[in-house]
Amino acid sequence: NVIDIHVLYDGLWGIYHKITGGLFIFLVGLSLALSYSRSRDGYFVRFITRGAKIFCYGLLITVLSYFFAKQKVVFFGILHFIGVSIVISAFFIRAKYLNLVLGIAMLTIGFWLDKIRLSFPWLAWVWRNYAVSTLDLYPLLPWLGVVFLGIFAGKIFYPGGERIFKKNFYNCFSGIPEISRPVEFLGRNSLLLYFLHLPIAFAAAYLFVVYST
Repeated sequence: NVIDIHVLYDGLWGIYHKITGGLFIFLVGLSLALSYSRSRDGYFVRFITRGAKIFCYGLLITVLSYFFAKQKVVFFGILHFIGVSIVISAFFIRAKYLNLVLGIAMLTIGFWLDKIRLSFPWLAWVWRNYAVSTLDLYPLLPWLGVVFLGIFAGKIFYPGGERIFKKNFYNCFSGIPEISRPVEFLGRNSLLLYFLHLPIAFAAAYLFVVYST
């Protein structure tokens, strides 16, 4: 082995991994609240459809990981999780403070269950209860709690789909919109860029291993 992949999930890299993943998942919940506030008609079917679509993208990652990293197949990574969480959120998106309660409860239960280990891996997608070997794993607990907290934040800070912050605050940074356009592009096309970076990353890793040995 050229590098031990576990270093990416331990120590400072592990903290970085959890923070970036947590922020991304939090924004998923916030975005769901915005989507619901701006268009409530047919929201349930829309959420179910969107969740199923993203989950299918996750299955594509599963297939690709099988060929590129057979010993560490991604069976419930970030896309699988987001797909399932969107479907679950469809049942609670109309509530406000209930999402805060659910978020805290899911985080608490998730951290408590983290101490419980099972002798089989079939529920590892619910909480990390078995030492599975995979490149990416985001179990429902505690991460679903972060989605609910994101929904609650969206309800609080963007009621009716509009921000509560004073527009004068943004006028102080009138030059930022031009500068931030590349960032806006990345944000609006995050799913596409996520898929594009995978073959590039795998190809780069493959070439590194081949030419360094």
